[in-house]
Amino acid sequence: MKTKTTYWPCLLIALFLVGCGDSNKQPIDGASLLDGARFDGDGAFDLLVRQVDIGTRHPGSPGHRDAQLFLLDTLRALVDTAYAEPFTYFDPKVDTSVSLTNIIGVFRPSDTRRFLLCAHWDSRPYADRDPDPANRETPIPGANDGASGVAVLLEVARVLSLDPPPVGVDIVLFDGEDYGRGGGDVSDYFLGAREFARKRRGVYRPEIGLLLDMVGDRNLNIHVERNSADRYPDVVAKVWNAAASLGLEGFRREPKYAIQDDHIPLMDAGMPVIDLIDFDYPPWHTLGDTPDKCSAESLQQVGDLVLHLIRRM
Repeated sequence: MKTKTTYWPCLLIALFLVGCGDSNKQPIDGASLLDGARFDGDGAFDLLVRQVDIGTRHPGSPGHRDAQLFLLDTLRALVDTAYAEPFTYFDPKVDTSVSLTNIIGVFRPSDTRRFLLCAHWDSRPYADRDPDPANRETPIPGANDGASGVAVLLEVARVLSLDPPPVGVDIVLFDGEDYGRGGGDVSDYFLGAREFARKRRGVYRPEIGLLLDMVGDRNLNIHVERNSADRYPDVVAKVWNAAASLGLEGFRREPKYAIQDDHIPLMDAGMPVIDLIDFDYPPWHTLGDTPDKCSAESLQQVGDLVLHLIRRM
């Protein structure tokens, strides 16, 4: 679940981002982009399709179980260590407990310098924004809203397995981001991020963190997210300056929305995590959120940026 507030860019933030400027940045030649293994947008898109083909991944569904096994097995083959963190959420709205699982993959676990990468792997149980009211209790495919961020991170893990990172990298796939019923109450959303933050508050502080959510839109426009800019402007500037240096046209410096997303409980726990999200996506929370609305080219831009930032820690 993501909620938004339209944001007309304030002069102060705009000046800050411009002030961090690109005047000294030189375009990076594609041949030396990663100095080793390369991100494969087509491979990432295949991973997106693979998740959707498993079925809807909302808690309690067969697809949820099968996707968990697929994601954990995939990470175990790539990272230094991978594990599941199961937890239970009691849902007072239906008076029942729900079994959820965060999935975590770690490179260089003993390194004190950490880079956090995260996305949510569950899909929404209700197509509550579908244009057809008859569909609004039907689970969504979640190609962009869920599978896209996970696909990028799995492909990043493949690259790092071939060309290890210079710092510790934690890949965290959150469960239960989109579990809630809506209606303005967000207490039953971001469940995996809340649990992760609760367990690690005060003991885990990465130097930088990126949340990838809805990053596969064929018409990619990732604007600066307002909550991220307000609380971690230095991280926002670093990321958007890197995107500019790489010539990534899908990243826009203009802030547009304030989004409630998994990064909020992480930021509240002191983790400098910003949200990379393209919220201008018409199929959001509808049955139309299918792979044909996404593209390998969009995933490529996001993956190239993530690896560029890791390599230059």
